[in-house]
Amino acid sequence: MNPLTATAVGKRYRSRWAVRDCTFAVPEGKVVALVGPNGAGKSTLLGMAAGLVRPTTGDLSAFDTPVRGRIHPDVSFLGQDRSLYRDLTVRELTRAVGSMNARWSADRVHEVLGLLVGVDHDAKVGTLSGGTQTQVAIAMALGRLPRLLLLDEPLSDLDPLARDETLRIIMTEVADRGTTVVMSSHLLSDLREVCDHILLIDEGRVQVSGGIEEVLAEHRILVGPAAEESAVDGTLISATRTARQSTLLLRGAEPAPAGWASTEPDLESLVMGYLRASRARRG
Repeated sequence: MNPLTATAVGKRYRSRWAVRDCTFAVPEGKVVALVGPNGAGKSTLLGMAAGLVRPTTGDLSAFDTPVRGRIHPDVSFLGQDRSLYRDLTVRELTRAVGSMNARWSADRVHEVLGLLVGVDHDAKVGTLSGGTQTQVAIAMALGRLPRLLLLDEPLSDLDPLARDETLRIIMTEVADRGTTVVMSSHLLSDLREVCDHILLIDEGRVQVSGGIEEVLAEHRILVGPAAEESAVDGTLISATRTARQSTLLLRGAEPAPAGWASTEPDLESLVMGYLRASRARRG
């Protein structure tokens, strides 16, 4: 049973497709990096998975149950707006959110908040820093005891220490409870530390989906003489060139010809190559 499955999912706003023909399956117990350029459709995809946005085409299911306009009881979603009650204290917020959820663990919320530095339970949410509000929101999301946790840019307003704290909490959730996490972020170095699966979308379509180690092994970075690119075999994803030298990101590359150096990309190089290709197409 996959925590999240999409079949030919699309979302159109008037004449523009935000997401189109997306098909993928998220395996259980994985931390999935949802990556892509701004405007690629990541937030729309997460909103559809959470049941907050209705697809125009296709089907989404969570734990084999169709997602149709309401969040699945085993799913928690944290959007970019955080949606917290700013006039409540953290303690009051915990009680209020608990009253709205049939399955709720205040103990889990307090456990998570206890792992964070400087969260005052009696402070009003609106007085907290943006980063602390994000951490409180993540604690509330975990209070639902989700089997699937959807996070839209959860690290964007956190300082390095807070990011480390938050990532540790997410990894503990996965290790101790088997929770599946889908997390969008532009902070690729942080994603590589915790993610073992990648879902890369661009222009609303899935470009790459699979285990990170397997996906990286399918790609190569070749560096060699620009005049001899025709000797290289494989699907070209992107290239940077000077008058004498070419640097190519290839998928399914054959062994490098003489005169070319070949290395496996890291996650950042892989994603940057796909983003570079996207910019080139749009330009």
